[in-house]
Amino acid sequence: MMQRRTFLGTALAVANTSPLLAALRGERWEDASKVLERATAAKNVQAAVLHVVQRDESFTRHFGKAASNEAMFLLGSISKPITVTAVMTLLDLGKFQLQDRVKKFLPRFTGDGRAEVTIRHLLTHVSGLPDQLANNHELRKQHAPLTAFAEETMRTRLEFAPGARYQYSSMGILLAARIAELISGSDIRTLVDRTVFQPLGMKHSAQGLGRFKLEDMVACQMEGAAPESGGGDPQAKEWDWNSLYWRKLGAPWGGTHASAPDLGMFLNEFLGDRGKVVKPETTRLMIQNHNPEGLTPRGLGFGVGKVSGSPGCSERTFGHSGSTGTLCWADPASETICVVLTSLPRRAAQHHPRELAAERVAAAAHR
Repeated sequence: MMQRRTFLGTALAVANTSPLLAALRGERWEDASKVLERATAAKNVQAAVLHVVQRDESFTRHFGKAASNEAMFLLGSISKPITVTAVMTLLDLGKFQLQDRVKKFLPRFTGDGRAEVTIRHLLTHVSGLPDQLANNHELRKQHAPLTAFAEETMRTRLEFAPGARYQYSSMGILLAARIAELISGSDIRTLVDRTVFQPLGMKHSAQGLGRFKLEDMVACQMEGAAPESGGGDPQAKEWDWNSLYWRKLGAPWGGTHASAPDLGMFLNEFLGDRGKVVKPETTRLMIQNHNPEGLTPRGLGFGVGKVSGSPGCSERTFGHSGSTGTLCWADPASETICVVLTSLPRRAAQHHPRELAAERVAAAAHR
C-alpha cells in the first residue's frame, strides 16, 4: 500500500510539471490566442506576442512574423511608465520631490505660468504642455537629439494653467526625463538600462537600440500609423517609427523596446511590491491616482483604474498602451498580468486585435 501511495505521489508530481498540464492550464487563454491567430493569418497583423501571468501560471505565444516569444517590439507610450520608473529611483535617493517646481532644475522654464509647473504635474499629464511639439516633424526630419526636443518644449507656451485640466502630454514626460538626466549625470537610455532593465533581468529590452541592432526588432506596420510618427508621409522613411534614427533615439515617451515576457516582469514589480527597482512604498505611489476628482485618473507614468485595463478589470488596475499597437495591464484583484504586443498601429483598426485579445484575457482571468 505504501509503495502504491509513493508511486501515485510521484506520478502526480511529474504530472504537475508536465507539458500536458502546462497545455491544460494554457487552455483558458486560448480565446485570446485565437484572436491573434486569426489576425496574423489574415495578414491584418504581421507580428504579435501574447503574454499572460496569473499567480504562478504563465502563458506566452508568438504569432505571424514574430520569430519567438522574446521578439522585441517598439512599445510606443508603454515607454512612459518605464521611463518614469527610472526617474522615480532618484526620488528614492532624495534627489527631488514630486512638489518641486520644474524651474528648480530647468531655470529657463519660467514665464506664462511655467514657474508653477511641478514634477508631479509632468508625470500626471496636467502640466499644460502639449502631447507633441508644433514642429515635431521638422525636428525628426533633422534627426534632432532629445536635448533639442527638450529645449523646444521649454519654450512652448502652456495650453492651460498647471493642474487645471488633463491633457495627455508626451512632452511632459520628456521634461521629467531631462530633469533625471541632469540629476543623475546619465542620459536617459543609460539610466533606464541601469535602474530598471538590469535589476529586473529584462534581457530583451532596450531604451533605444542599446546593444541590439535594428534588424533585431519587429518592424511596425506604417499604414494607419499616428501622424506624429510619419504615418501617411512617404517622405518620412528616414525618421518614422522604423527608421534607424527613431529606433536609436530612445525617446522617453515612446522609444523603448521590449519583449512581452520582459514587460510582464516589469509589471510584476508593481503588482507584487517587489522592491527590486524602487521602494515598495514608491511602487504603491506610482499606481495610485494623483489627479483631482473630475480629471482623468493617472498614476505616476501609469494609467490607473478600470479605464487602464480591459472590460471586467477592477478599479485597482494599472497599465498603459502604445500607438504602435501595444497594450499591457495588471489587475491586483485577479492577480493577472496581460501583455499584448502587435505590429499594427492603434489607429489602423477600429476594433484592434490587441483590445479584443486583452478583453478575452480579462474574461478568462475571472473564470
